[in-house]
Amino acid sequence: MARIEYQSARILRRLGDPPRKRGSYSGETCPDLFELSDGNFAVIGTEATADLDPHLPPDAARADYERIVVISRDTLIRAKKDIPDA
Repeated sequence: MARIEYQSARILRRLGDPPRKRGSYSGETCPDLFELSDGNFAVIGTEATADLDPHLPPDAARADYERIVVISRDTLIRAKKDIPDA
């Protein structure tokens, strides 16, 4: 799949609770999930490509411009209520 440009995409809404509600008062641990105007999703998390890339399953692939990002379990669970059904 080719790289997608996001200049025209805008953040529509946060999925789940804001970081402060999840206990992040310092601004240092703020994983977050957002729905974009083009239907895609954006993630703020900890970049972990170097650590996790060697452990991807054989049927998984990552393009050079893609990164593996980790978010906390709590962040995803709290976002579940806002994630649309397929």
